[in-house]
Amino acid sequence: MFGRTADYALRALLLLAHKEYHGRYLRADEIAHAIGAPRNYTSKVLNEVAKAGLIKSSRGPTGGFQLAKAAHTISVGSVVDVFVAPTVNSRCLNGNGPCNPNRPCAAHHRWTSVIRAQRAPLDTTTIADLVDNKLAPLVRARSRSTTQASTVFHPSQDRHNVIR
Repeated sequence: MFGRTADYALRALLLLAHKEYHGRYLRADEIAHAIGAPRNYTSKVLNEVAKAGLIKSSRGPTGGFQLAKAAHTISVGSVVDVFVAPTVNSRCLNGNGPCNPNRPCAAHHRWTSVIRAQRAPLDTTTIADLVDNKLAPLVRARSRSTTQASTVFHPSQDRHNVIR
């Protein structure tokens, strides 16, 4: 349904919303490893999501990324929209020109309602709705003596099935 980029972004936000990490900064490499994504690509994805104001970043040895607002206020649609701009089709389905809203074609109202119905689940589903706090911790907390972190996975899952 979505491209890989939006999928990685959603997975990253679900990880950041997980109760074990909420309010904590996770490094891009920790996130990439936990969601099974390439590290450099994940960094780019996270920076785009940060530019959109959904997550915030901090530099330094204890820095990384965390949610910028509560998970229940971030819709799936707002995450997807960072990478897939919603399209507004002004072209008439029954012709080659724009549909005139003052004199709409027979398909205009029906098609508009189809598009709204397709979009509604994205706008009414939040990150909090999708996060599974029952999963075992995916990233071990950083120790004070080092900034290295090891990843811990749920025993019944491989790294590609951690967040689905």
